[in-house]
Amino acid sequence: MSGLGKHKAGKVAVIVFGALAVVSIVAVFLYRDGNLHAEERMIARAIDAGFVEKQVTVDEATVNYAEGPDNGPALLLVHGQGMEWEDYASALPDLARRYHVFAVDCFGHGESEHDPALYSCRANGDALIAFVHKVIGSPYAVSGHSSGGIIAAYVAANDPENVTALVLEDPPLFRVTPEEAQEGAGTFAWHDGYMVAHAFLLQSVVGDYAAWYAAHSYLFGLFGGLQPMLADQTAEWCAEHPGEHVVNAWVPRAWTRGMYFMDDYDPLFGEAFYDGSWMAGIDQEGMLLSIECPTVYLKATTRYGNDGVLYAATTDDDAARVRECLASCERIEVDSGHDIHVERPTEFVAAVGRVV
Repeated sequence: MSGLGKHKAGKVAVIVFGALAVVSIVAVFLYRDGNLHAEERMIARAIDAGFVEKQVTVDEATVNYAEGPDNGPALLLVHGQGMEWEDYASALPDLARRYHVFAVDCFGHGESEHDPALYSCRANGDALIAFVHKVIGSPYAVSGHSSGGIIAAYVAANDPENVTALVLEDPPLFRVTPEEAQEGAGTFAWHDGYMVAHAFLLQSVVGDYAAWYAAHSYLFGLFGGLQPMLADQTAEWCAEHPGEHVVNAWVPRAWTRGMYFMDDYDPLFGEAFYDGSWMAGIDQEGMLLSIECPTVYLKATTRYGNDGVLYAATTDDDAARVRECLASCERIEVDSGHDIHVERPTEFVAAVGRVV
């Protein structure tokens, strides 16, 4: 190759190297930016869609909620454990186009009352029925995710004159009491939620639940040697950002999303699942048998870990039992993780539209 050819080749190599460097820098920036800000941007889109955060006192307890524009029939949304109303942000703009949405914070979560005396399915369900009568004051549909799905079922069973439809989003029915959750190798929720909360409450060295969770999480333990790094990064974030939602710039958002609202979560809520008091006095089968309204039951894919731990909310047999108990029920299998409304928001909104 001539000297001129070598010069041109070298120049091309420099340009290509520079372009790759720029692309890499942009990719790193977008990755980091997404991990830090994806949730707040989705919440901002919900606010832009007309949702306004409010509070009301029900039986001397504060219920925090967000109300959307009145664009149709009333729809009550009940989040799962460890979340709050903003967890529905990815689906709220679409829901707001067709419904008058009321998304609540359960007790022990968000800005609703933090009082362990209220950490039961019955207390949450009764409070939501009173909330509806006070705030909505008309027939309504109710949709609940995970433990919120059990609360939604309680509401439908105990307010049949007003509940027009029910959407059960992957609730752990028949897999929620301590005995049920520990059957076999146990459930993911037992290992990654209830046991972690119980252990946190037995110690007094670590004061921030998110920092404790990161260090003792079953989920993060699956990442092997990465867990100490995740724990250190989480503890550092919590120390530097007290009272803020928990994020991690360098870890995929899908891994850490479960910690996002832990700054507003009372671990004593998880303890109520550990000791069984959350389901005290509730006959799950009897509750389902008494539900009269049309129901859509969304069941996420049943998966197990290599150690036999049930990663799904329920087994297939549990899901069949739920379906058999409901008088009018359409069961829809969704190829998704537990958070269907987050991973498959379009499918979730469509499922709501099948009964509401």
